[in-house]
This record gives sequence, C-alpha cells and structure tokens, in this order.
Amino acid sequence: MSVVKSPLSEADLKTVGDALQGALVDLLDLSLVAKQVHWNVVGPRFRSVHLQLDDVVDTARQHSDTVAERASALGVNPDGRAATIAKSTAIASTSEGWIKDVDAVKTLVDALGVVIGRMRERIEATETPDPVSQDILITLTADLEKHAWMFQAESA
Repeated sequence: MSVVKSPLSEADLKTVGDALQGALVDLLDLSLVAKQVHWNVVGPRFRSVHLQLDDVVDTARQHSDTVAERASALGVNPDGRAATIAKSTAIASTSEGWIKDVDAVKTLVDALGVVIGRMRERIEATETPDPVSQDILITLTADLEKHAWMFQAESA
C-alpha cells in the first residue's frame, strides 16, 4: 500500500529510497554504538570522551529522524527495526565490557569513517535524482565529519 505519492520517477525513487534507507540504518547503528561505548568507557579521559559520545548520539538521532521523515515524504517506508539494522550495518561490532578511553576513541574514529564513506557515496547517488535528499545527506555528513575530526584529534 502506498499512501504518499512521490514526485520522483520510479527509478529515481528507488535510488533515493535506497540511499535514505542506508543512511537511516547507518545513523541508527552509529547512535547505538556510541551509546554502548558511552556507557562502558573508562580511563583518564573518561569524562571528556563520555560527553563527546553523547554529542555523536544526539547528532545521529537528530539526523536519523530527518532522513526517515524525508523517506516518508517521498512515499518510502523507513525501516529502523533492530533486525534491519543488524543485517544492513557496515559498522564493526562493539566489544563487550569496559572500553578503555583510547579504544573508545578508536572505535568511534573507525565507525565514523565507515559511515562517512557510505554517506559520501549516497551524496553522489542522489545528486541528479533528488537534490533535496542530497542536501540532507550533505548536511548530516558535514556534522559527522566534524565529530570524526574531533575524535581523530583525541588520538593524535
């Protein structure tokens, strides 16, 4: 059942829908990874890393809602179910237990690197079929790149 009629052609809608769904999965998983690390980080830089992780969670959650609502506006059902995230994510699994602050930073640098790489592919894919969705992806990628820079600076 399709309740919302998309202004995009079927082919463009498929491209954009896939890009938005992929972005949603990546953002939701990034928020989960950052929160898991946030709860388990230990070490001399605990407080600063702990707070920085919450910033990533806030960014990912805010943008995931924007991405999901854009998909809905185009007539694409966003799927943020745990099973969908688990089978579609490209972010490496987070280790169990306490995570040293140095390892927490590395985990986020790696996770952000994966997500940013995939977002940049989606930016390219949506350029022609839907500049509006592309703009959303550009904005969120800029925010993720800022977080990546800050975590990389932590490990310098």
